[in-house]
Amino acid sequence: DLKVSLAFQREVINNIIPRVQPDIIHCNDWMTGLIPAMARQIEIPCLFTIHNIHTMTSTMAEIEDRGIDAASFWRWLFFKKPPHNYEESRGWNRIDFLTSGVFAAHYVNTVSPTFLTEIVEDRHPFIENCLQNELASKYYAGCATGILNAPEPEFNPSVDELIRYNYGPKNHRLQKAKNKRYLQKILDMEVDENAVMIFWPSRLDPVQKGCRLLAEIMYEIVSKYWDVKLQIVSVADGEFQKHFHDIVRFHGLGRRISICGFNEALSHQAFAASDFLFMPSSFEPCGLPQMIGGIYGTLPIVHDTGGLHDTIRQLDPYNNTGNGFLFNVHDTQGFKWAIDRAMDFYFLSPEIKEAQINRIMIDSVLGFNHSRCAEEYINLYGKMLQRPFIV
Repeated sequence: DLKVSLAFQREVINNIIPRVQPDIIHCNDWMTGLIPAMARQIEIPCLFTIHNIHTMTSTMAEIEDRGIDAASFWRWLFFKKPPHNYEESRGWNRIDFLTSGVFAAHYVNTVSPTFLTEIVEDRHPFIENCLQNELASKYYAGCATGILNAPEPEFNPSVDELIRYNYGPKNHRLQKAKNKRYLQKILDMEVDENAVMIFWPSRLDPVQKGCRLLAEIMYEIVSKYWDVKLQIVSVADGEFQKHFHDIVRFHGLGRRISICGFNEALSHQAFAASDFLFMPSSFEPCGLPQMIGGIYGTLPIVHDTGGLHDTIRQLDPYNNTGNGFLFNVHDTQGFKWAIDRAMDFYFLSPEIKEAQINRIMIDSVLGFNHSRCAEEYINLYGKMLQRPFIV
């Protein structure tokens, strides 16, 4: 919401920064896109983090009407048209908040190293040229990097209060089976702990999240693996939910496929109950479900892009490497290929599967956590300040 964003930035610019006089300012996304310009004007180092590529625009007149003195730092804002002077630009030349943040900040980071590279190399045509150009300029100047996000610590099956049966790497096989039976019962699905359960954890956004791919092959994959009782559980909101419901009703698959609106407790239970999860995103600025999946022993089936590329490696149980299943070409054939590789893994001996899932759960807890994430940001703050951030 633009009004909320301007009210927040007014408070930061007019009161918090003058009162606190910070050594460094860290801003996030378009909602804070004016603050780096002010920070640049008063020479306070500023880091701008991009979590997603959404933006908003406004004019200096609208910004000033909300109590922000944009005239004092207007030269560090990014206008849709080249600004010749303040007075001429004030009323009509719109300011892009996200690109302004990138343009004015001393340093920029995305939440995926690979997604940053994809933007710089212009692999995503939906990203506006102005943002792509500014990020590329920062990148080639050595002022842009990628730092992965991490899940909240409560996403851990050993302490998760929202799942029916807690477990860890050593007893995951028994407890995940019990969680599966519990979820099957409450969703009125066929109750069988040996059924293959695949979880859809992401919002049903057909542009980014790849739910069109699943819609095209949903009936086919359930039919192909009918004898092993393949089940799909979606716990997500979004405009594509109706299409999933229509497919389930048309084919009479209500006992094999459950399409649910988002519910926090149900989502946690699905992570604990499922064998695999789907993330066929067309692009992915970071992604957290694939990390959570590893922590819960629920192996991701993902498109090899952005944050998914950074966090998932092809599983090779015989060389004790990898943590999921990736496909390179974003189409139904690629997606089905990755699903088949996941099913190949499912058909391995229980001993091999148990050892691999045990390893993946341990590695995921060690690799995907806030301590690692915080350390990278602290090191970046020190680099920007040219001194240790914490002494």
